[in-house]
Amino acid sequence: MNNQVTIAEFEMGVVRGGFHHADHVRIAFAYVSEMPLLEALAKFPAALKRFALAQGKNNLYHQTITWAYLLLITERVALADGAQSWEQFAESNPDLLVREGGLLERYYSRATLDSAMARKIFVFPNAA
Repeated sequence: MNNQVTIAEFEMGVVRGGFHHADHVRIAFAYVSEMPLLEALAKFPAALKRFALAQGKNNLYHQTITWAYLLLITERVALADGAQSWEQFAESNPDLLVREGGLLERYYSRATLDSAMARKIFVFPNAA
């Protein structure tokens, strides 16, 4: 499935086979691959909030995690220096697909990630 189809289906609330961490990363990759970063930072979180609300899980949205992954994915796409499929990207970046004990714990303290403020707004990394 191409990125444009992935985005369109997600924005219509269609997600195949559940919606786990890797699915979040897949859809974020699609947004980053198809639009400038600032547009992706606006559109993906808005679509994710709508999706969560439709699933009755509006309390799960986390701004810091969402933006941090969008920024990390953007950096990784740029470092690859060329168009990649999702499969190529996922194979080259398995650390982005680990949820518990994953990449963000290098950048953020657990207390920060668990904070109400980090859920509401993007908080800059603070791990020592």
